[in-house]
Amino acid sequence: MIAATTPTRFDRWTWGLASSAVVLLGMALIFLSDHRYFYLDDTESGAVGNWLALGRLMREGQFLPLVTTQWMAGNYPVEGQGGLWNPVQMGINFLAPSVDNMALYAAIVKIGFAVVLALGVYRVALEYGARPVWAAVAAAAVPFSGFTLFFEQPSWVTSLIGMAWVIQAWASAVRYVRGKSGPVPVFVFLYLAISVGYVHAALMAGVAAGAVMIGEYIYSRQLLPVAKLAAVSVAAAMCGAITFLPGVLTSGVTWRSGAEGTLNDNFLVVPWSETFSASLPTAVSSMESWGGETTMAPVTYIAWFCVPMLAFVDWRRVSSGMRELSGPAILLGALLLYTAGPSDIGPIRWPARLLPFVACVLLVGLAVLMSRYGTLRSLRGRLTAAAILVGVLFVRALSSGPQLAGRHVLAAVLVLTAGGLLILVVRRWGVQATAALLMISVIPVALYQIHSYPKVLTQWHFPTSQSEAKAGFPDWTGTTLQLGSRVLTERTENDLVDRWRAQAYGNYAKVLDLNYVSAYTPVGHQAFSSLLCVAYEGSTCSDAYSNLFRPDVYTGRTSADLMLLDRVVVQKAQYPEWRQLPVSPGWRWVDVDEPQSDQVAVLERDNGYVSLQNGTVSATVDATVEPVASSAVNESMRVSSPTGGSVVFARLAWPGYTAMLNGEPLQTKGLGDTFLYVDVPAGTTDADLEIQFRPPGFRIGLAAMGGGLVILVVLIGLDIRRRRRVEIVSADPAAAPAAEADAAASERGKSGDI
Repeated sequence: MIAATTPTRFDRWTWGLASSAVVLLGMALIFLSDHRYFYLDDTESGAVGNWLALGRLMREGQFLPLVTTQWMAGNYPVEGQGGLWNPVQMGINFLAPSVDNMALYAAIVKIGFAVVLALGVYRVALEYGARPVWAAVAAAAVPFSGFTLFFEQPSWVTSLIGMAWVIQAWASAVRYVRGKSGPVPVFVFLYLAISVGYVHAALMAGVAAGAVMIGEYIYSRQLLPVAKLAAVSVAAAMCGAITFLPGVLTSGVTWRSGAEGTLNDNFLVVPWSETFSASLPTAVSSMESWGGETTMAPVTYIAWFCVPMLAFVDWRRVSSGMRELSGPAILLGALLLYTAGPSDIGPIRWPARLLPFVACVLLVGLAVLMSRYGTLRSLRGRLTAAAILVGVLFVRALSSGPQLAGRHVLAAVLVLTAGGLLILVVRRWGVQATAALLMISVIPVALYQIHSYPKVLTQWHFPTSQSEAKAGFPDWTGTTLQLGSRVLTERTENDLVDRWRAQAYGNYAKVLDLNYVSAYTPVGHQAFSSLLCVAYEGSTCSDAYSNLFRPDVYTGRTSADLMLLDRVVVQKAQYPEWRQLPVSPGWRWVDVDEPQSDQVAVLERDNGYVSLQNGTVSATVDATVEPVASSAVNESMRVSSPTGGSVVFARLAWPGYTAMLNGEPLQTKGLGDTFLYVDVPAGTTDADLEIQFRPPGFRIGLAAMGGGLVILVVLIGLDIRRRRRVEIVSADPAAAPAAEADAAASERGKSGDI
């Protein structure tokens, strides 16, 4: 057996860097084998386009951007996930326009955060007493766990980023409570997790901090350190509130109102029986997702050694250390309860999103158990137990995917064989060689999985190059509305290539740097969406054309006029009889070159680009207006209305608009709950009218941020005083031997055989 010793700083750094190197190598090999792997679904259709658009706006000096011409997809403070208050995400956005290859940029960002995640797992495992070798094994395995590999790495980048910060915050929280570090690291990581704008990450930041508080109080029975962690958590939440307040206070007019309540339709709900899919690389999942009631990919897989390795834990000794592991146990319990359902809790849906956290906690626990209680004693019985566990894994895999029986048999044999070889390695060359092999082994398994199983999310097949995308698309000036459906873009093989030379769904128009109403939004505006039946990725229904050109009763103008549209692109697949569509006065069909003419017909105004006018006034009723100045968030004009009237703007009636007439407030309204307008009182002559937009909760958020920073400063002061007292005690020669003896005893209690 290998004698356990207290890890040196060199050991900790060496194995931490080794785990990072394995993650870098594995992710690089995935990218080299499939250049588009990290550029699928929501990354391709949403995230990267937002990075580009927000980066351009930042370079123009807009840091709280409202893009009125994108309508329901242009309210970035409400969207939340742009990371407007997250300095790391701001850096990603700022750099994005300078990188032509978008697939490469997405891969760099995701691989970088895979390393951040791995290092976070490594730090957490060390804090709970894992030896560096086993902590490194856990760290290397986490980024390659099934849900992360098949959902987050290809698509849900914001989830990946948020999880990486949460795990780092978890490690720093434990260190802070135990007096090993100050409040700043935990505050920074919690704030970064919250300000990403991904609600599951923000919730998990709170849950993780709460689990640490409860667990550390159970372990130490000391209330003051736990209270300090609670205070720094509150400070981070107060500073991060500004990220979510606009969305929460705007939710009443969006798809995310929460009116749907709590329900369970089993979509992305993970039954606890999926635990027995965690260690067979071929096991598909019974989880229902977009692929059907069974997800035909190993998305609940964690690591091939995770379950069999439990046979080599001395469980009789585990109970003696459970108090210190109360925090991870509480966190795991909360995660298992949530991931098993319900599928929707108000606006929070799809509990399987937290499966990567389950993998993190389980692998951290495994690293700690192997470090403290790992053993090869009674080897024959343990080998038998491991074989039984693999047998259970095989039976479970066979029940979910019986058509893959041959794969499951081979996988079970390989797991048993690899496990047996590792027993020989650990007995002959020691635990370090074993850990190195375990770390490296995650790479071929991941490569096998991504190339042997179907992708579980949508591939949009956008061009990966900004310059290539722009070169193949018309340079349409002004504001464009596209009417069509993405599901109708793949009629022929040629459409797979040509569709992105004429149509723009998701955030493709942001890649092209064109003003399109069509864009990706997870939030939506209910009234505008109903008006044109716009879906989250910009698709519309066939009734959208008639709704667009139907005159409004109050103003007499069509929605196309009220929106100040310059162009309407009509998908021929959705409107095969497009030549018979009625054309409103002032509009005409224009010629379109190939290959665009095979895909779309284009309607333009007769007389110039109305969207380029000064200001966004699109209609008046019994009023005259003279524009003065206009920006995305402020607009001023002179208005007259002898008998009283109204001014309508080509702006969506988001909460957050205010109006002042000669310094006196006016009520802002929504025409059909859609178009912003104000009523001007009778007798108004050459008055100054000013419209201003500020995200709802903006001032409250700033005030909360200030309060949070004050709490942080107080905690920093308390930590400085604590450190000074520790230095005084450490300077006492009589205290040092006792402290060293306590530390040595603690380390001896944490040592396993392997």
